[in-house]
Amino acid sequence: MLHTVKYGTGSINVHLPDTLPVDVFTPRQVPPLANPTAAFIGALDMPEGCPRLGDMAAPKSIAIALPDETRPFPIKLLLPVLLEKIFSTFPDLNHSAVRIVVGGGLHEAPDQAQLDRILPQDLCGCRVVSHDAQNSPMRVMGVTSRGTPVEINAAYADAELKIVMGMVDAHQFAGFTGGAKGVVIGCASTAMIAKNHSMLQSVGAYAGNLEGNPVREDLNEAGAIAGVNLAVNVALTPDKKIAAIFVGDPQKVMRSASRETRNLYGLKQTKNYDIVVASCGGAPKDICLYQAQKALDPARHIVAPGGKILLVAECSEGIGDDRYEDYVKLFKDHNSLLHDFAQREFKMGAHKAFLFARVAASHELVLHSALSDADVAKCLLKKADAQATLDRWIQERPGASLAILTHANSTFFYSA
Repeated sequence: MLHTVKYGTGSINVHLPDTLPVDVFTPRQVPPLANPTAAFIGALDMPEGCPRLGDMAAPKSIAIALPDETRPFPIKLLLPVLLEKIFSTFPDLNHSAVRIVVGGGLHEAPDQAQLDRILPQDLCGCRVVSHDAQNSPMRVMGVTSRGTPVEINAAYADAELKIVMGMVDAHQFAGFTGGAKGVVIGCASTAMIAKNHSMLQSVGAYAGNLEGNPVREDLNEAGAIAGVNLAVNVALTPDKKIAAIFVGDPQKVMRSASRETRNLYGLKQTKNYDIVVASCGGAPKDICLYQAQKALDPARHIVAPGGKILLVAECSEGIGDDRYEDYVKLFKDHNSLLHDFAQREFKMGAHKAFLFARVAASHELVLHSALSDADVAKCLLKKADAQATLDRWIQERPGASLAILTHANSTFFYSA
């Protein structure tokens, strides 16, 4: 039987024996919004848990946080609608007093080429800022109850009205993306992100969970300290079309959007599998190895002890993070890395190596990718052709049970 999974901007096919039991996990198919622009305008007029723009005092400055190109948020569709609403609501507002801050947390600051790819051509005279977690000017706005310093890009922090736009997706330790996360991670300092992410091994910090999740609760508190007024969140279909739009108070919006995301991407776990094929879902989810790692989280929850995982990720932009690369290449095997990570103070980049190693130390993990053999090897990973790998595994165990995750970066499992 032929199975197709997404890979970069295209796809790959794998042939599996008709006699082999194969379960294919795909997101729930729902029709996209017929008129997302109209839906967005309607949501702006009836925000959840906060005043409408027209009921707010006219601000002297506005900041809008946007994700970088590693997130398929429909910026070109929705940002012009928001800007038109802002300038019609506040006609005396100087357009140059609106700052668009494009942030990806610890990702490299977006260069002009990336900005050109993701932003609409006409920005109505607004100023664009590329966030750099290490070098951008920051404002210290406070500290959360868990000790996370709230340090936000000054271009965003200094605005009177603060807006964040982004998608809600499953997140392997924050529960879900969305809400204020696009600011308190996307536009935050290295120290702030590191402190929050240091809780990734805490009880309750897992995909799909909001209640009692210290990572998410810390993000929510940081968003309140940073003064994020309004969130615009979308839930996307597997084809990256808008399934639903939510506007309002960041925490209320995130909860509403996470329910929709759970309906789309939450799957009941009923058994474990000898072999799991995990496709990130194509670009931009597999744009680099750093991003592609997220596909391993749902895979590790359904793979049997000692089972095998095939990660399908093109990684057209390489490894994706120097900190991760510099740390992982210090070791000869995953177990020594895990031991070292447990002894060290938490550091970003190293955490990604830990997330890879906790899977690869106990399972055979093979990567089908455009990454060079040298880059894969320095990351302590194995690269091989998807079909050849599956043929070998099936030959070794003819009666193996097999699962295919078509959108593993967005999928999460919960107990039946």
